Amino acid sequence: MANQTAVESLKESIRLLEIQQAEEGQILKDQFKITYESLKLVNLVKSSLKELTDSVEIKTNLFESIVSIVTGYLSKKLMVSSSSNPFKKILGVLIQLGVTNLVAKNAETIRIFITEFIDRFLHPKEEEEEIPETEA
Repeated sequence: MANQTAVESLKESIRLLEIQQAEEGQILKDQFKITYESLKLVNLVKSSLKELTDSVEIKTNLFESIVSIVTGYLSKKLMVSSSSNPFKKILGVLIQLGVTNLVAKNAETIRIFITEFIDRFLHPKEEEEEIPETEA
């Protein structure tokens, strides 16, 4: 009888271990699927783009670069317009590079100046009326 109880106990332990193994196997398969999905090229690109769009520093640098390039291009177009003279074209490229570099190096100062200008325009300071003091 004692032998039969030990055998039954051993069978029960084996059954419990088999259940535990099946559960852990399923968890491992689920984790493998999650890892496989995250390593797909499309998902890697999506997560990289999300990180890029969430970064304030990258947004600021990208905006400053775009503004400096556009400003340089517009200054070239204003100074040279559509000339066929090669000297004017070279001068226009040099002006464009100069303005682009100038704006890129002073982007923060320009941004502050523009925001202050817009704030003054949208919210003009009301002149404070001086109240004469009465003698007591």
